[in-house]
Amino acid sequence: QVQLVESGGGLVQPGGSLRLACAASGPIPVIYAMGWYRQAPGKQRELVASITGGGTLNYADSVKGRFTISRDNAKNTLYLQMNSLKPEDTAVYYCWLRTLSDYWGQGTQVTVSS
Repeated sequence: QVQLVESGGGLVQPGGSLRLACAASGPIPVIYAMGWYRQAPGKQRELVASITGGGTLNYADSVKGRFTISRDNAKNTLYLQMNSLKPEDTAVYYCWLRTLSDYWGQGTQVTVSS
C-alpha cells in the first residue's frame, strides 16, 4: 500500500518561510510525477508545484519565485520550500504522487497570519 505522509505545516507570519516534506512509502514501481496541491476554504484544490520523473518542474504563477519544489530520490521524499509567504497562501497543502495510480497525502495546514 502506497502511503504519503506530509509534515512541516504550521502558523507563520506574512513574509516568513516554511518547508513542507512528503515521505512516500510502499511499492512504487515508477514515479511519473509528484507535486503539491492546496485547497483554501471555499475554493477548489489547485496545483501549486510539480516535478516529473524526468525532473521537469512546474509552478503555479502565484508562487513562482517564492516556492521551490525538490525531491530526494534516495529518501523518496518530496519537499516544498515556501518563502515570502502571504495570507493568500493559507490552505491545506496536499502531497500527490502519480505512479500506476494517483495517491494523495492526508494534508497539512499552512496558515499565514499576523
